[in-house]
Amino acid sequence: MLLTQPMPATSLLSQIDKEKLPQHIAIIMDGNGRWAKKRALPRVVGHEYGVKSVRTVAETAATLGVKYLTLYTFSTENWNRPALEVKAIMALLVRTIRKEVATLQKNNIRLRTIGDINGLPPDALKELKEAMELTKDNTRMDLVLALNYSARWDIVQAAKLIAGKVKDGQLKVEDIDEKVISESLNTGHLPEPELLIRTSGEYRISNFMLWELAYGEFYFTDIYWPEFDQEALYKAIIDYQKRERRFGKTSEQV
Repeated sequence: MLLTQPMPATSLLSQIDKEKLPQHIAIIMDGNGRWAKKRALPRVVGHEYGVKSVRTVAETAATLGVKYLTLYTFSTENWNRPALEVKAIMALLVRTIRKEVATLQKNNIRLRTIGDINGLPPDALKELKEAMELTKDNTRMDLVLALNYSARWDIVQAAKLIAGKVKDGQLKVEDIDEKVISESLNTGHLPEPELLIRTSGEYRISNFMLWELAYGEFYFTDIYWPEFDQEALYKAIIDYQKRERRFGKTSEQV
């Protein structure tokens, strides 16, 4: 009986059309806790191993030529997790930013955020702002961390922002269109993601970029995030490039 061998990452890379890369990839990094549980380890160990996948995926995406990589790092709903786990995640965030800023500089990657970052603990916010300031002139790729983020929160804050402009006479009701709403979101400075990846076998988008993903391509994998590596990213992009993106048109029109 012949066993199918995994395809080497180099072979997968040769299948990727560099001219048809998604310029913006968004990832819901799921499965850290379950990965750790399967190994009888504390959940926080799964988050620690997940950081290694962040490094691998960010460097791989930048090398390929992807311009924007957005990672769903901590949602507003995640505050409802056990207090010790939340505390550990925030401490890990501080350590990771402090440690990885040199790698970001080396790879010419700019760090940005979406979400209500002012709701983060002071030490995490301080490290985050310092890293963003240090990397602000980097041009190879934007690494965007969604922190204390939820799409519904973002839509609500956008509605309030627009309502305030109408009240102050800066904007007429009849001038409110999709462009105005898009520009009022936290993601207004980003192009919409062409590809959304979710790991761990879950088939939902969990309140992530609901407006922006209206025409995004979804890719789901059973791989837990700590195991998501260069090869897994290549496979997701290859799958994306096989799809026909019609945007409401027929196949004959595109």
